Order: sequence, then C-alpha cells, then structure tokens
Amino acid sequence: MRLGVLDVGSNTVHLLVVDAHPGARPLPAHSHKADLRLAQLLDGDGAIGSEGVDRLITVVLDARQAAEDKGVEDLLPFATSAVREASNADQVLARVEEATGVRLQVLAGEEEARLTFLAARRWFGWSAGKLLVLDIGGGSLEIAYGMDEEPDAAVSLPLGAGRLTAAWLPGDPPEPADVKELRRHVRARIARTVGEFSRLGAPDHVVATSKTFRQLARLAGAARSAEGLYVQRELKRESLEAWVPRLAGMTAVERSDLPGVSTGRASQLLAGALVAEGVMDLFDVEVLEICPWALREGVILRRLDHMGPQ
Repeated sequence: MRLGVLDVGSNTVHLLVVDAHPGARPLPAHSHKADLRLAQLLDGDGAIGSEGVDRLITVVLDARQAAEDKGVEDLLPFATSAVREASNADQVLARVEEATGVRLQVLAGEEEARLTFLAARRWFGWSAGKLLVLDIGGGSLEIAYGMDEEPDAAVSLPLGAGRLTAAWLPGDPPEPADVKELRRHVRARIARTVGEFSRLGAPDHVVATSKTFRQLARLAGAARSAEGLYVQRELKRESLEAWVPRLAGMTAVERSDLPGVSTGRASQLLAGALVAEGVMDLFDVEVLEICPWALREGVILRRLDHMGPQ
C-alpha cells in the first residue's frame, strides 16, 4: 500500500510518501517539504500566533493535496516539539483540524526518541549491538539507548537548534559571550542525563539522525547526499571541535556558502554544532555514523508492525 507520513516539525512540514507492506523495506515515492520555522513563531507567552497558525494551515492543506495526488491510502500526520510545547497547542490543533480535516497527533518527546531509535535499529540491524541514537531537531534533542527495538532509556531535551538560536544567539555573527553562555547552558542540560545512560554500559555503535548532523558531517568531509543512502557517513568529534569556532565567527550568509549547508538552516547551524559537540563530548563519543532513517521512517515502521502480515 501507499502510505504518507506528515511531519509537522519545528523547522519544516514534510510529507514523505512510501510504498510499503509489512516485512518489506519502505520505498520512498515522493517528498514534499515546506519551511515553516514554527519554533521561531512563538510569541512572548509561548503561543503560536494567528499568522503562524494560518501559515501552518496553508502548508498542511498543500501537503494533504499532494498526498491525495500521489494516491496515498493512509496518511499518518503528527507534530513534534514546536506544537507540543506551544501554550495554545489545543487551540492550534483544533483550528488545523477544522480547516484541513487533518488531525495531528502530538508526539511526546520520549515517544519521538523511541520511534527514531526504532528506525535506526531497523536500518543497522541486530549486528550493530547496543545502539546510542542522537537526533537534533529544531526544538529538541532526542537521545535513546538500547539493545532491542525498544530502547532501555530515551529522553527528549529542549535543546533544538532553532529554539536555541532564537533564545540565545541574536547576533549575526553572534557575540562571543553569547556563544560561551549557550555552550555552558547546553552542557549543563545534557550532563543531567548522562548518568541515566552510563549505568547501562558503553554502546557498541553510536549513530545520529537529522539534518543538523548530516550538515555537520558534510562539513567534516562526508559524502554528499547525491551519492546515495548506502554510502557510510561519519562525524568525528575532533573534526566537529575544529569547526565550532569557525562557525561562531561566520554570518548566516557565510555559513550558507559552505558545502551541504542550506540557506534556511544556516542561521541555526552554530547552535546545532554546540549541541552536537556537547553530547559527543559528555557521552565520550569519538565518532558517530549518520543514519539515513529517522522519525518519519520510525512512524511508518510502527504503522506497518501494527498492520501485521498481509
């Protein structure tokens, strides 16, 4: 059957259409994206304003139409950090459903981490052993660890690249003092969770998902996305540590000229790099591998599991 997953994230609204059935690898058929930056549209009270809701409705309508055009039989719509943490989340969800007919399921942060972990486990298989999975989104950082398809530990921290950029790095380029304060904040927040994971033992394999990690790996010399999903891509902490001060001294426009860095994400890249550097350092990770599958694939795989054999 043809499935569609509609991901209303903190940065983008992304429709992924796949051909899939239980026991088979989902085959991508179509992708439809729209930049929305919901995490940056929150007002002083933490609410998504009317303009932001109107824009969200427009892109959800466009995505629903694209899903219909591509013959999607089952649409799986969900929202993550930006909607989850908005002070008017219930009102936003009601307006979206009334205007579009699409009922967004709001994923809890821990469930987001668990579904991303499931995708990584299926991608790398059982031979990868104990997995530590890291994911930096626009609004949050997810960390999950385990041996099976359900992680033994999973957390979501409010350390997304978009959220931190808006709250901590107003300058372009940012002031050195602001960068230093953000670095301190990120590491203190991550450090609170380290003990929960370290008691479970060292992972056999560390992997990362998300656009932020892919861009950082590309800066450090990893293969371009055009070279395909099956090319191994790694990010070494040593390379990342060398890039952080360089990114801190650049404007967003200068970062957008770097290989693999999109214009829309350039302003967030420094905050994302500080989170990536902090989590790799505090979890004592020297090198990690980039996983092509992430949350959207996890949602699809869970849906297929619930369908059972056909």
